[in-house]
Amino acid sequence: MQRDAIYALPQGQVVDFAFNEAVADVFPDMIRRSVPGYETIIGLLGIIAKRYAQPGTRIYDLGCSLGAATLSMASQVREAGVSFVCVDNSAAMTSRCGQILQRHLPAGQFQVICDDIQAVTLENASVVVLNFTLQFLNPAERLAMLRNIYAGLRPGGVLVLSEKLQFADPAGQDLLTDLHLEFKRANGYSELEISQKRSALDNVLIPDTTAQHVERLQAAGFGQVLQWFQGFNFASMLAVKS
Repeated sequence: MQRDAIYALPQGQVVDFAFNEAVADVFPDMIRRSVPGYETIIGLLGIIAKRYAQPGTRIYDLGCSLGAATLSMASQVREAGVSFVCVDNSAAMTSRCGQILQRHLPAGQFQVICDDIQAVTLENASVVVLNFTLQFLNPAERLAMLRNIYAGLRPGGVLVLSEKLQFADPAGQDLLTDLHLEFKRANGYSELEISQKRSALDNVLIPDTTAQHVERLQAAGFGQVLQWFQGFNFASMLAVKS
């Protein structure tokens, strides 16, 4: 695993974060050291997918990056005729994702698409994963994305939505932000790396509160919405289509 040192040296001007070749090279290390609970979420996605996958349906990994969520789900799903559709708008990510999945899954079991997830029409889905992806969309476009997912899900299907959270209570926000920063320091990031990464993400990653997520998911049509995991200011939710 290549170590993330993208922000280790001073940058004259910190540009907006992008999932480019440099990020793809170090992504497993970057997300493991940056997102509390990420590895737990990935591991448990397999358990969730096993419960909700329906025979002859599709499982969508939207914002798939290198395909970790897909591999976790594929390792657990036993229903016949299930296929995986991985979508990401980063060519650097999808190129590597395809190579990784080829080593682990039969050729006919998966498809990797380089495209905007908002441009993809979901069909015959029983499981959809948005793993730290919705937060990068324009907030005004997020409800439409969820409605698209809802329309493509079969009854009884599930959306797993993992996101960084914002908190309405300022004291709670400060505490969980501080704990997240301590998590990064404990994982070897310097103050310079933390500061420059934050600047790069300021205009790119816009988090919502739990209440905003629940309200939006319900507006999209989902009945049951449940937050099943939280690690500091990162969380994951289940939204089930009745």
